[in-house]
Amino acid sequence: MSKIAHLKPVESTSPTIKNRKVTRKPYAELRSREYLTPDEVNDLMLAAKNVGRHGHRDMTAILISFRHALRVSELISLRWDMIDLKSGLIHVSRLKNGISSVHPLRGPELRALRKLKREYPDSPYLFVSERGGPMTDSNVRKMVKRAGENAGIEFLVHPHMLRHSAGYKLVNDGQDTRAIQQYMGHKNIQHTVRYTELSASRFKTFWKD
Repeated sequence: MSKIAHLKPVESTSPTIKNRKVTRKPYAELRSREYLTPDEVNDLMLAAKNVGRHGHRDMTAILISFRHALRVSELISLRWDMIDLKSGLIHVSRLKNGISSVHPLRGPELRALRKLKREYPDSPYLFVSERGGPMTDSNVRKMVKRAGENAGIEFLVHPHMLRHSAGYKLVNDGQDTRAIQQYMGHKNIQHTVRYTELSASRFKTFWKD
């Protein structure tokens, strides 16, 4: 895990006014890639955990988003009746016409979720805001952006990068493309194949040093 260091603030994506038109810098100018490495995800979780009163909630939200390739809307919709802590299962309800499925929960997730349940025992939702309702899309985006800055990641981090990060990790781990398709809820396998295009594992036999 890389050492967390606070660097200069990340440049904003806020639109600017030019000749009475709203313009926004292309994302390619703001970040070099649209995914995080596993080490960067770990740094992001650690940074989130160490900031504010809801550090464990925020760390767990990043962990669950990454491990289950969740969109923000899918994350904030998670309820405890979708979690089976005893059997170690999570029902992932995909949006955008995606394919829903049931994923296994591993040890780090189960431990984090049990602690989260103890901290927020009265809400039907996993991730709860200050007002007691479910976190909003804006809450999650601000939290992830702040964690990225505190983790010293040198480009703007947004929550959807965690979904992409899961796809790239599974491909680089050599998992079957069809299985990844089902895991991520893609109806069209072409949406899954995009992750193989940046997989370094395709080239691992090119040199025999």
